[in-house]
Amino acid sequence: MRISARNSIKGTIKSITKGTVNSEVILDIGNGVLLTSVITTHAVENLELKEGKIAWALIKSSEVMIAVE
Repeated sequence: MRISARNSIKGTIKSITKGTVNSEVILDIGNGVLLTSVITTHAVENLELKEGKIAWALIKSSEVMIAVE
């Protein structure tokens, strides 16, 4: 797999909460750190995502925001 994203993080799918249109996928990336992504339910089904399966979070810098109070 070759991609343009600079950040790819490997993890294990901890949970999937399916909705009608979108689903929440939580990856356990180790050391007690969880990464949450919201993707379409169609993508979850198309990728055959299941709890316990290995997956990668691909992060483009243009789509990551940081905020503080």
